[in-house]
Amino acid sequence: MTRASAIDPQQAYLEGTHYMIRAIAALTFAFLALAVASASVRAADPENTLYLDLKYGRVVIEMRPDLAPNHVKRIKELVRQHFYDGVPFHRVIAGFMAQTGDPTGTGTGGSGQKIKAEFSSEHHGRGTVSMARANDPDSADSQFFICFADAGFLDGKYTIWGKVVQGMEFVDQIVKGEDENGIVPEDKRDKIIKMQVAADVK
Repeated sequence: MTRASAIDPQQAYLEGTHYMIRAIAALTFAFLALAVASASVRAADPENTLYLDLKYGRVVIEMRPDLAPNHVKRIKELVRQHFYDGVPFHRVIAGFMAQTGDPTGTGTGGSGQKIKAEFSSEHHGRGTVSMARANDPDSADSQFFICFADAGFLDGKYTIWGKVVQGMEFVDQIVKGEDENGIVPEDKRDKIIKMQVAADVK
């Protein structure tokens, strides 16, 4: 019969202390992580944040009134009028961009109010939200596009007014056009389910 080894009180105390230190450290890290996450949420400006809901999920757009104040103002007016709700992505080019904002879906429609260009030195990168326009630099209305990838050749020629900060993976799923112009067949088009200013969401 083997003799049971005696428990060393000092060793047990040290092991308990080490366990407590590890537990406190883990809890501290968790609280710090939560604080950082909360701070980043509070840092967002709800009045200049848009929620664009697709069937795939919610896309969060940070608007840039510092770059294009008049465009941001007009976009918010249209969003609050529910102008974009149900509007299709009529032109989508893989590896380039997804365009929407035309209720007629023809690429020629809009709200009927033109906005003077507010070009900047900001770069058209993945997630950039910029205004579509005709040849006239001041012809932007309600149509805009979201870049799938870098599109630096557009810099200084189109008005950038925002950037996707969350949900770009949902933008990536938008149905693409079947020809080089990116026009999506009407029966296959994805639509904006709803667009809201974050400050208006309860």
